[in-house]
Formats: sequence, structure tokens, C-alpha cells
Amino acid sequence: MPVSLDHLLVVGISSRALFDLEVEETLFQEQGLEAYRQHQLDHEDQVLKLGAGFALVRALLKLNALTHNQRFVEVVIMSRNSSETSMRIFNSIAHYDLDITRAVLSGGAPLSPYLRAFNVSLFLSLHEDDVQAAVDSGVAGALLYQKPENLLEELDQIRIAFDGDAVIFSDESERIFQTQGIEAFERHERENALKPLPEGPFARLLKALSFIQNNFKATNGKPQPIRTALVTARSSPAHERVIRTLRAWDVTIDETFFMGGVAKSDVLAAFKPHMFFDDQPGHCDRASTVVPTGRVPLKLL
Repeated sequence: MPVSLDHLLVVGISSRALFDLEVEETLFQEQGLEAYRQHQLDHEDQVLKLGAGFALVRALLKLNALTHNQRFVEVVIMSRNSSETSMRIFNSIAHYDLDITRAVLSGGAPLSPYLRAFNVSLFLSLHEDDVQAAVDSGVAGALLYQKPENLLEELDQIRIAFDGDAVIFSDESERIFQTQGIEAFERHERENALKPLPEGPFARLLKALSFIQNNFKATNGKPQPIRTALVTARSSPAHERVIRTLRAWDVTIDETFFMGGVAKSDVLAAFKPHMFFDDQPGHCDRASTVVPTGRVPLKLL
């Protein structure tokens, strides 16, 4: 009987997001495919350094070791490499003892058609066109920034931070702010305070994390292995709709910060997430200097 991934949190990650392949990317861009191919074959047994998404992936995979009879997370390598040039990636996975057994090696073809085939809940990449295609197809995707030089120490607890509008929630209210200004935005949120916000691209991921949290709470009573945070530019009076929306979804976020326009980087440095997801380039640029960061592109109409 075929294995089903339907009830797992499936993370699709590009090889360049999992490992540091910037030298190889530069070689490909400057000298072409054949030079890249030969380089990978010549360095097949040389272990790759850690990439921007490595810490998050390793932390999530640890969830599977916390119970004896249930898997929560599956990670699929999704690469435009061919099978011929992929051995270095698999050797590095084995070196770091990552529980990753599935891969898509598209040989240069787009990756987005295979996201649904593997029931991918979250796609992480350093290639913007692949991320945009994922978001346009309805899959949560983020363009990862290079990890900060002063990367924070590894934590046993998985920590993930989210922006609100256009990430957890839809960009409906954000568009009002962008086109009509803060007063129109606040008026709209007051008038719709009792109406739950529509789901954004990362709502499904947040709900999956909440489900996993509840599962651990129900089974062993130990401290939660996952801690989430909402770090949003909203402030009062726009806070009420957010709180009521999360209640309507039956989702609990562990820490919430209504920043009111204050820079998010200091709060993020204190929270120490394995990844922070935001849609605004300015917020991402600042956050990426202190914590691993992924930018969520808007869905193209």
C-alpha cells in the first residue's frame, strides 16, 4: 500500500537553501552548466556547509524522535540538479544525520508542478521564481535570506515567528493601508473587529504547528517542543481583529508583539526564532541581520 503524506507537515526545501552552495551557484552563473557539473563530480565527497534553512529543518525533524510511533514532519529535497550531480547533496545529508529520504531532482525544470504531488505545506528556496510559483499555486513559500553571520545558538525548542498581514492573514487589510493610509486601515479594522480575517498563505502552516503542539500536550505533558510568535506592525485598535481571528481558528500563538511600527529586529533577536517570515522587504532586510529570515512574496493576480 502506498505511503501517504497527507497527515504530515511536509517541508520542501531546495538544496541551496539547506546547504551553502553559493560558490557553486556563482560557478554556474559565470561558467555554465558543464563547469558546475564537473565541479560537483570532483567534490562529491566534500561535505557542504550549512545553508540558510538548515537550522529550521534539523529542528523540525527532531519532532519525529520525540514519539515512538508517529511521524509529524517530512522533508523533501527539491533541486534543479540532475541525479548525476546530486550525490554531494545526499552525502552531506548523511554526514549531518538528517532524516531525509525523499527528493525531487528536476534536471533544470521548474519545481512547482511537484509541490502538490508531495503534499508540500512549506517550500523554502533561494530562487525567487520557484518561490513565486509556489505561492501562485497556493503553497506557502518563502525566499530565504543568507543566514546572519552572528547566528544565534542552537535551541532545543523549535521557534518560528510570523508577521501577520499577507503572511498568516490575507493581504486584504494591508492593501487598504497601502492605498488609503493608516486612518482608513484602523477604521476598517474597527468596523470588522468581529469578522475573522481571511487566511493568508501561512495560515495552513500555523494551524499544522498548532495541531502538533496540541498533540504533544495531550500525549506526554512535557514542555512544548514548538514555540510560535506573531510579530506584527499592527497596534491598538487593530489588535482586536487579530485576537478574535486566532480564537475563531482555535489557534494559540505563544507570544504576540503588536509593534505599532517599531522595528522588529530587537524583539526577534530576543525571541531567537529558527525562522522569521514576513512579506515586507524592509522588515526582512533588517531582520535578516539577526535571525534567519524568509520573505513571503505576494500572490500574483
